[in-house]
Amino acid sequence: MIEVVASMARGSVFLAGELMECLVTFTNPISHLSTSASSEMLAWASAQIHCQFHASENRVALPAQGNKQDVQAESETVLIPSRGERGQCVLDTPPKILFCDLRLDPGESKTYSYSEVVPIDGPPSFRGQAVKYVYKLTIGCQRVNSPIKLLRVPFRVLVLQGMPEPPFPQDEEVCPSNPFLEEEEVSRRDSRPLERALDMLMVTTSRRYPHMFNITNMRGKVAKFCIFKTVYRLGEDIIGTFNFSEGDIPCLQYSVSLQSEEEIQQQYQRRPGQTPSVTGHGRHLESCLHTAFSHFSLPIPLNVTPGFSRDIGKSLKWRLHFEFVTAREPMEPPTVLQNQSEVTVWAGAEHVDVDTFIGHWKHVSSYS
Repeated sequence: MIEVVASMARGSVFLAGELMECLVTFTNPISHLSTSASSEMLAWASAQIHCQFHASENRVALPAQGNKQDVQAESETVLIPSRGERGQCVLDTPPKILFCDLRLDPGESKTYSYSEVVPIDGPPSFRGQAVKYVYKLTIGCQRVNSPIKLLRVPFRVLVLQGMPEPPFPQDEEVCPSNPFLEEEEVSRRDSRPLERALDMLMVTTSRRYPHMFNITNMRGKVAKFCIFKTVYRLGEDIIGTFNFSEGDIPCLQYSVSLQSEEEIQQQYQRRPGQTPSVTGHGRHLESCLHTAFSHFSLPIPLNVTPGFSRDIGKSLKWRLHFEFVTAREPMEPPTVLQNQSEVTVWAGAEHVDVDTFIGHWKHVSSYS
């Protein structure tokens, strides 16, 4: 028996275009159940990254792929990382050989380093109602005269839209460096891709400019809505304000929901006129009768996927969903006399004729 352990050096979340490093350890353990232990011989081991695509048969109609066999040409490795996986392999990197003809004595371990740049042209990791994109690092090894064994390590990929190609500078020699701090320089170069991506992300999401919108229905103006920016990072709060003092129609209650919308283009839809799949990620509900100003704050979860679009007709967009409950007739606010010594209790109306209307604001963009 051979134990294989894979450990990623910097967690399991990567940006497209970033270098992924993994340490793979092969061990021949000594079992306390056996009276004698023998050496183990491994013929080879290799590793590669692949992305599996899976579409819901009820919502997506994919074009025919033809007859694909689970074999490879003689000139390629016998390792097929997607063997036995559901869906289609839409992206894979060239396999890298970790070793050939490895002999492990009882209790002996060998560790090998695997590194690969996460492809920049791939989709982000995503688990939706219509499609799924799942990234895995597959490590395959084979004992002499034994079948191939696979170890799959899932990881998450975030795609930063707008990143130039190549994503990170190649002319490292023109950058200032300190020849007396070799280790620090190497570490700085390795972290530069991530730092540059984070700098770009901070610049893009830090731009603030008030966007004003009038909220109206068929009876008149309800409120004025203000949001301060349209591009957000994962984990950031979306903050908006309402000004009901400028409205002509009394608003009794409002709610704001953060939603993601999965849309499949018409040529890939299973049924004509298929509606997009909508997923809610948070809701703010508030009563606002006789309220002049109000605000909401909706956090963007860290485990969601930023908006993206793929060539199969799949797109993920983010939006704010609004619901307003308004009164059909004017409602007089309670009157409070000046210098009143007694406590006044105001009782609301028992019956109010109301209208309910909804709206969407689809200009919210989420970035990693």
